[in-house]
Amino acid sequence: MKNKKRDAVSAESNLPSVEQLKTELKREKYKSRYSTVMKSTVYTLITVAAVAVLVATLWLPVLQIYGNSMTPTFVDGDIVVSVKDKTPQQGDIIAFYYNNKILVKRVIAGQGSWVDMGEDGTVYVDNVQLTEPYITEKSYGEVDIEFPYQVPDGKLFVMGDHRETSVDSRHGAVGCISPEQVVGKIVFCIWPLENLGIIQ
Repeated sequence: MKNKKRDAVSAESNLPSVEQLKTELKREKYKSRYSTVMKSTVYTLITVAAVAVLVATLWLPVLQIYGNSMTPTFVDGDIVVSVKDKTPQQGDIIAFYYNNKILVKRVIAGQGSWVDMGEDGTVYVDNVQLTEPYITEKSYGEVDIEFPYQVPDGKLFVMGDHRETSVDSRHGAVGCISPEQVVGKIVFCIWPLENLGIIQ
């Protein structure tokens, strides 16, 4: 009889108290809530990332500048944002496809315009000298077309801002650009941070 009483007391002492049960219940609820919040956060991040990639691919392509054909406007390593635009205007900086690469140049003239260059590198469009505050040195550069040159229908004549080294529409290897080749108009620089801002 004493053994039975002892066993009953022993069994009762092994049972968790009400406080312990409450604590355990709180812990389980916290785990469940934490798991739900984590899943929700992960799903949200994945959705945001997917939307960002979609936007960057379809509407706002982000590009890194390679080479120095656009100095001083851009230098090697700059990161820029472009906007889809198939009808860029004179003076706009555009990115376009060329031989499985993307090149960045400035629009000098549109279809039907006559482009001419003096030996000192001065550019004329339809007999009017271009005002080009974005270049620091004029240069005739690599030219294998004959000036004055008329831009073909549906094409754009483009040049790099660093005229001495840029291979562009002055050279038959690149030639004039069709709207189908245009990735977008460069509108914003995001890297380096000191150059952060809208492209002029």
